[in-house]
Amino acid sequence: MSRSVEEQTVEQLGGPGSVLARQRRDHAEMNRLMDRYRALDDGAERERVLQEVVQLVFSHAFAEETVLWPAVRRSVRDGEELTSRVEEEHQQINDLVADIERLSPGAPEREEKVRRGFALIRQDIRDEEGLVLPRLQEAVDTAQLRRIGAAWETVRRTAPTHPHPVVPRRPPRNALLGVPLSVLDRLRDALGRALRPLRSGRSGPA
Repeated sequence: MSRSVEEQTVEQLGGPGSVLARQRRDHAEMNRLMDRYRALDDGAERERVLQEVVQLVFSHAFAEETVLWPAVRRSVRDGEELTSRVEEEHQQINDLVADIERLSPGAPEREEKVRRGFALIRQDIRDEEGLVLPRLQEAVDTAQLRRIGAAWETVRRTAPTHPHPVVPRRPPRNALLGVPLSVLDRLRDALGRALRPLRSGRSGPA
């Protein structure tokens, strides 16, 4: 029986460069950030943490859809069914986060959408670590897991960091549309970081 990625050592997953280990590290960071968001009272800090969640989730998902899920479909007998399930979860998360970004912080309906979005992200993590990734592990060798991991990391570092309804879930069209949008996303993220001290009044005397 397949063992969950969560239950294995880094060595069993193929080493730190394996796509399995890389996925688990990102998943752990998502869970940490979501837990931190729920524990915070300060509105500005909560917004900062929420943006970190969004940026990580969307760059991670784009790398999955561009590199990892095609590898699953090529290598795993029921890979089409498995990846369709997580792609549907990704689309639901995309739609919820797009709604969240349109609503003002503090709006009651926004907080409810954040709660639902976090629940979907956690379900997606469970499905990937317990169902999809163990099947890939059974189907390919360690060297291949590391090659997929290197390609996955390259894409993740240049991926969009926010939801975009126009971007499809599968290559090649996701890359054709998503990569240009990633430039805009990352400029937006950098601008947000630069403006944050001004909004909080920590930039020095006026």
